[in-house]
Amino acid sequence: MTRRLAEVAKKVGVSEATVSRVLNGKPGVAEATRAAVLTALDVLGYERPTQLRGERARLVGLVLPELGNPIFPALAEVVGGALAQQGFTPVLCTRTAGGLSEADYVEMLLEQQVSGVVFAGGHYAEADAPHEHYHRLLELRLPVVLVNAATDSLDFPRVSTDDAVAVEQAYGHLASLGHERIGLVLGPEDHIPSRRKLEAFTASARKAGFEAGLDTVEHTLFSPEGGQAVVTRLLKRGVTGLICASDPLALGAIRAVRRVGMSVPEDVSVVGFDDSAFMNCTNPPLTTVRQPIEAMGRTAVTLLVSQIEGATVTAEELLYEPELVVRGSTGPVKVRSGAFVE
Repeated sequence: MTRRLAEVAKKVGVSEATVSRVLNGKPGVAEATRAAVLTALDVLGYERPTQLRGERARLVGLVLPELGNPIFPALAEVVGGALAQQGFTPVLCTRTAGGLSEADYVEMLLEQQVSGVVFAGGHYAEADAPHEHYHRLLELRLPVVLVNAATDSLDFPRVSTDDAVAVEQAYGHLASLGHERIGLVLGPEDHIPSRRKLEAFTASARKAGFEAGLDTVEHTLFSPEGGQAVVTRLLKRGVTGLICASDPLALGAIRAVRRVGMSVPEDVSVVGFDDSAFMNCTNPPLTTVRQPIEAMGRTAVTLLVSQIEGATVTAEELLYEPELVVRGSTGPVKVRSGAFVE
């Protein structure tokens, strides 16, 4: 008990006596100090006294699929900063191979009496993934916000990049450079944003009067290795322009082009998606479609805090328009004698 008092007091910057008064429900402590002490208990992993367990901690879970893709640390920075400005402490939960699942993290966050959860890039965007933990949060009426597209059965507030506009911008850019044989590299087939991109890709091709058969579309994991594997196949089919559903996929695409002795953008043009950190430092700098992460992250926090404070928030999806950022990985189409052959 003495150790707990000392650790909490040090964390908050108050005396052990003040911490003791809060834990014993004594008067004479400012509400802000009281809230800070309770939050420190949660952060340090101590159980609250029985009489205080019914109160929600000023903790907010931020559940991400990974930190390897720079777009997720960027989002975490925006969301974490916005939460801190509102007096909440973010708790970062990142899924790892062989580690804790989303459902595991949800259980842990509920045990910590969190005030709400922000999910990004989660299983809610995968039609075939387990969704029981989301339905449980719906039943508990815990404030939740999803970043980017979700399956229709999950009635949470959402802030999303407009995937259709992203593909229209990328396709229009490549078509204006003379590319007719354009390929699309997507995530898994049950991934909702990828499905939206595929629909927009087909529509853009038809509008331009170009062929958009399944032989120019590939699904893979969101990684450079996945991008490299499928783009090698697309190059054999004569594709001269590539639209990739993430920047890591685009980097894998560039690697695939170089491995077969061709170059970017002289032989093949590549467009990414996200405009994550350092994409202007690659060789060549990556043309990509920028997600408005700053605006989306701040809106997600606003929607979450509004729910926490008892306001009614619409579950309709808020779509944010992306921006095409043209750099050195795209250029005019080059007439090729034929498809790459091993």
